[in-house]
Amino acid sequence: MRPSFHSFRIFRNLFFQQTPQPQRRGLSGAAMRLVQFHRHGDKGGIRVGVEQGDGGLGVVDLKAFDPSMPSTMRELLELGDKGLQCAQRALASGQCVLQRSDIRLLSPVLAPEKVVCVGMNYRDHCLEQNAPIPEEPIIFSKFPSAITGPYDDIILPPESQEVDWEVELAFVIGRRGKHIKEEDALSYVAGFMVANDVSARDWQMKRNGKQWLLGKTFDSFCPLGPALVTTDAVKDPHSLGVRCLVNGDTVQSSNTDQMIFRTEALVAWVSQFVTLTPGDVFLTGTPPGVGVFRKPPVFLKRGDVVECQIDQLGSVINKVV
Repeated sequence: MRPSFHSFRIFRNLFFQQTPQPQRRGLSGAAMRLVQFHRHGDKGGIRVGVEQGDGGLGVVDLKAFDPSMPSTMRELLELGDKGLQCAQRALASGQCVLQRSDIRLLSPVLAPEKVVCVGMNYRDHCLEQNAPIPEEPIIFSKFPSAITGPYDDIILPPESQEVDWEVELAFVIGRRGKHIKEEDALSYVAGFMVANDVSARDWQMKRNGKQWLLGKTFDSFCPLGPALVTTDAVKDPHSLGVRCLVNGDTVQSSNTDQMIFRTEALVAWVSQFVTLTPGDVFLTGTPPGVGVFRKPPVFLKRGDVVECQIDQLGSVINKVV
C-alpha cells in the first residue's frame, strides 16, 4: 500500500521535531502592504504602490519614486529582493504619496501565470458536506481572467442560478522554484491577501461532468486584495481569523489554524508537478458556512454585498450585480 501524503508529513514532523531548522520568511525581510492601482483619470495605467500605515493612509507611488521600477506587481516580484528593497526605501521616504481618494485599488496581482486552488482544506467544511477528510491536497484552478479587484462588482452570469461565496486565505509566489522543500517553502512566498472563491454550484456539482473549473471561473469570480501583505508583515498566517458576511450577516467564521494543509505543504506539493513563478496565486480553501450546504440552500442575488475579512490582511467588499 502506498503511504499517504498526510502520513508522510506526520512521520517527517515527528522525526525532525528535535532538530528544528530555521526557516527564512519572505523575500527581503520587508514588512509592507503592496497594492496595484489606477489613478482616477489615468485610463489603463496600472501602478504599484506601498500603503502607509495599516492601509488607512496614503499610498506611495513606486514608479514616481523610482522611474526604473516596473508598473505591475508581477514584474516587481520578478525583480526579487531588489524590487522589494526599493519599495522599502520608497515607503521610508514619505515621498510620492497619493491620497486614497485619488486612486482605485485593483487586485494586487493581475494576469498571473497560474491561479492554484485547494478544495476541502478545512475539516469542518468537509463535514458539512459529508465528505471524507482528504489525505492529499485537492488541487484545481481558476482562469486568471476571473480575477477582479477588492471593491469591484461580482457579476451574476445568466448561465447560473446557484452562485455562492467562499472566503479564503490567498498567497502569492515571490520567486521561481520547482521541487521546493516544505521547510524552505515560506521563502518562496511574497505575501498574503484575502480572496473570495465565488462559485457557481450548478456548474461545479451538476454540469460539465462535475469538473469544477467552469463553475469556478466565470468573469469576476475571484476578488482579491485589498493588498499583498508581505510574509514578514504577517505574524502567523496560520492563526488568522477568517469571516464572510453577506449583507452584514456573518455566514462564515473560522480560523486558518483549522486548515488541513498549510502554506508550506501546499507549496511543496504543487511544486512537484509544476514550476512556480513570481505572481502565481494560491487560494487555500474555505471554512464551513457556504450557501450550498445550508438547509435550505442560499445563493447570492443581485444587490447583495459580500465582505470577506481576514485578520491582519483586511477586507474585500463586492456588490453582486
